[in-house]
Amino acid sequence: MELVISDHSVGEGHPCFIAAEIGINHNGDPQLSHELIDAAADAGVDGVKFQHYHTEDFLTDKSLMYTYTSEGKQVEESQYDMFKRYEVTKEFLAEMKQHCDERNIIFHCTPTSKECIQDLVDIGTPLLKNPSDQLNHLPIIKTMGETKLPVIISTGMGTLEEIEEAVSCFRATGNDQLIVLHCTSTYPTPPEDVRLSRLPLLAEKLDCLVGLSDHTEGITAALGAVALGACWIEKHFTLARVLPGPDHSFSSTPEEMKALVDGVRILEKQLANTEMGPAGSEEKSRREFRFSCTAAQDLKSGHLLTESDLAYQRPGTGIPPSEADKLI
Repeated sequence: MELVISDHSVGEGHPCFIAAEIGINHNGDPQLSHELIDAAADAGVDGVKFQHYHTEDFLTDKSLMYTYTSEGKQVEESQYDMFKRYEVTKEFLAEMKQHCDERNIIFHCTPTSKECIQDLVDIGTPLLKNPSDQLNHLPIIKTMGETKLPVIISTGMGTLEEIEEAVSCFRATGNDQLIVLHCTSTYPTPPEDVRLSRLPLLAEKLDCLVGLSDHTEGITAALGAVALGACWIEKHFTLARVLPGPDHSFSSTPEEMKALVDGVRILEKQLANTEMGPAGSEEKSRREFRFSCTAAQDLKSGHLLTESDLAYQRPGTGIPPSEADKLI
């Protein structure tokens, strides 16, 4: 099972796609956004993701508050004001996509309305993502499916029934280019709530590619997900956790993202060969470290061998101990 995004093949037999979630960590600053793209590309990621929304698409009640950590302090503010501060335009996103193209990484984005989806189609976005808070927003999932673009559906906060309903809605459009991301919408996610064992279960029940939207600290969860079959890892990304904003404090730095990329690539090599038997690098060890049947003492010509005449010593280039009974 695989799908192709631009020139990247994703799925069985291909490297895991690693996406740096810039999200709103650009802080509305184009220069910071460009620096994030460069840092992500330098870390070796396959793509970066932004968010494209109009706050009024999903929020008008200015009394709804949100508490988060920013610059080491607890901040509480209106959700409306916070999201409004990080809105970006179609032109902003087109500029970022061009930069991604120049760095040979995949630009993609999370839209929150049909208008935003059309904006992304217009600028040539090769991939869309439906976020966890829109898992039950079937009209938007239907619209994404109708674009015929590959789509990622994130499943945070969702029940199995909600996930299956979202996937069915998407497939009803005739689009089968789907990746489902296991996700826990807690920032950061404590280890006991990660539940990586859901990955193979989702793959089996949904019959689709699966991955992880990772909100944990460190890279352990991402590596575990790849070992369990994840073809896609997404992780929030920042230049520094001390930057102001709601998501920087739990995001990966460039150094951590590079460690994640390097770790996944090493793990993929470790998982690649399922052939039973000695590895190629073991052949020399097999000769030098294994035992052979040897004489326990000097023996006269014509002596009838008994078990006490045999010893077992290195190297393993002679008759193996497993055939000792043929000598007695």
